[in-house]
Amino acid sequence: MAVFVALGAFLMTLAGGWVAQRVSDRRHLVLGFAGGLMLGVVGLDLLPEAVEAAGGVVFGVPAALLLFVGGFLTAHLVERSLAVRQAAHGAGEERVPQVGMTAAAAMVGHSLMDGIALGAAFQIGGGMGAAVALAVITHDFADGFNTYTITSLYGNARRKALLMLYADALAPIVGAATTLLFTLPEELLGCYLGFFGGALLYLAAAEILPEAHHEHPARSTLLCTVVGVGFIWLVVGVAE
Repeated sequence: MAVFVALGAFLMTLAGGWVAQRVSDRRHLVLGFAGGLMLGVVGLDLLPEAVEAAGGVVFGVPAALLLFVGGFLTAHLVERSLAVRQAAHGAGEERVPQVGMTAAAAMVGHSLMDGIALGAAFQIGGGMGAAVALAVITHDFADGFNTYTITSLYGNARRKALLMLYADALAPIVGAATTLLFTLPEELLGCYLGFFGGALLYLAAAEILPEAHHEHPARSTLLCTVVGVGFIWLVVGVAE
């Protein structure tokens, strides 16, 4: 049943990527909306779930929050190190394609974990599985949208962006299928979500949103960001 439901996530992910491609003539609006989606996913979905699942406290701070900060710093350090390396080879300050691919790969990893969470929920019971299925299927539209946008934003060819989009779409199916073999400890899942949330927030706040307002500092771009956050809020509320 979990694998069957994951097929819905596959289709929603592709739908999100398709929308990201079709509105390329309004790139600043796409980036503003993508930034809002990512901010909403981190603040309203990933981080609360991570804190609840990880549970443990390290020197007065929840482990998930420490990993959240670690993910943010890791994303910053990786981008800076790649940018410095490229500049040393005379490539200037252009965006580094590897950063986009790395971020997209993290999105694929997140979708894989979605599939695992889906399979684990159905192991607990049908009601729990249905609730998680609704959350996964609905927010995978945002995952597909963001995966394609991030990959192409950093100068990667359309072929690579589509490759990462399809990998992201297949990941929930693979993740759900793996739960037939093992179950991931809840604490480990929470720690992963915290780290991934920090990296995702960095990309949204330091890269995607500034790029959205760079050439088109319009109110419509800001409105798209707010709409993106509101959409995730709606998805989380419906899932609950």
